[in-house]
Amino acid sequence: MTTPAGAQAERTGLAWRRTALSSAACTVLLLHAAAQHHWGGSLVPALLAAGTSALLAAVGMHRERALRSAEPGPPSRLLPAIASLAVTVTAASVVVFH
Repeated sequence: MTTPAGAQAERTGLAWRRTALSSAACTVLLLHAAAQHHWGGSLVPALLAAGTSALLAAVGMHRERALRSAEPGPPSRLLPAIASLAVTVTAASVVVFH
């Protein structure tokens, strides 16, 4: 049976994975839109979205590992801030380039 701390780590990891998968799905849609616009500037949001998806997956893995450790320290505030900035820049690029 999973301990409460293990369950928390698992829920956190699953939430980050769902977020990364959603971001990857948006990346595929942006790639499709870029192909329909004959690539060009429309490729910029798709590339940023791909990087954001990878970043979200990496932050999620890092956070899950930290929670699974014997003594999890305080969560890093920098990694979620960087992920939020990446999402914001990607969203702004969609507005600018589409």
